[in-house]
Amino acid sequence: MNPARPEFVPDPSLSQAEMEELQRDIAEVARFEDEMDVLPETIAPAGDAPDSDQTTLGAGDDTTDAPLVAGVDQAFVDDKAVSAIVVLRNGEVIERVSAVERTEIPYIPGLLSFREGGAILAAFAELETDPDVVLVDGSGRIHFREAGLATHIGVTLDIPAVGVAKSLLCGTPEQSLDETYPEGTRIPIAADDSVETCPDGTLIGHAVQTRQYDSPNRYINPLIVSPGHRVSVSSAADIVEATADGYKLPEPTRLADSYAGEAKTAVNNPSE
Repeated sequence: MNPARPEFVPDPSLSQAEMEELQRDIAEVARFEDEMDVLPETIAPAGDAPDSDQTTLGAGDDTTDAPLVAGVDQAFVDDKAVSAIVVLRNGEVIERVSAVERTEIPYIPGLLSFREGGAILAAFAELETDPDVVLVDGSGRIHFREAGLATHIGVTLDIPAVGVAKSLLCGTPEQSLDETYPEGTRIPIAADDSVETCPDGTLIGHAVQTRQYDSPNRYINPLIVSPGHRVSVSSAADIVEATADGYKLPEPTRLADSYAGEAKTAVNNPSE
């Protein structure tokens, strides 16, 4: 899979001001509404496949194929980014690829795609399948310029994408995220003055409680979920809940995280 919008391929040689301006351009192109060939309810975890006659919408002549859901995550070895993609159908892994690229800049809040995007796009170039939706370990619309890693990758590839972050980058949650919430809780997150590209109060994502302990002495923080591209705010949360198969992380990114660790080990020990 190659870039559909090569002008948005992240270039780490740009100045910070140029990177931020490119993100504003990406935000103008990004579409935060459903333009997918699948419905969130047709995406199932392992062992719980949906009925074959309602698995896809407009996916071609073979309507019995369930949606392809990809997870993307990264690991790091010195100055190298190791990007891993795992593609699942009905919760079963059908393809895994990885790529290694040198990181050219340090981590800068809000500019993660310019550090990691090259490795991610290199991994997508290795894919033989065409995912219906991609879950990216990083922010989507919940971003200072509505162009987090998931949005940058989604727009560049023109693929439906969802951002799944572990911490809140910006925006204001409707309720405190420091409380303990039961599984299934969704807390709306609205744009505030930290988001420069949309009006205050715009719904830009949710904190989604995918799993919670029964014990009052232990708790799990919610995930920060936002649309990346061609996915609505509500569908982004629906997809994450549909793919959270007993763990905090949705299964695609959980498996991508694990595979990135394997690929990192191979980079560290090339002779093995």
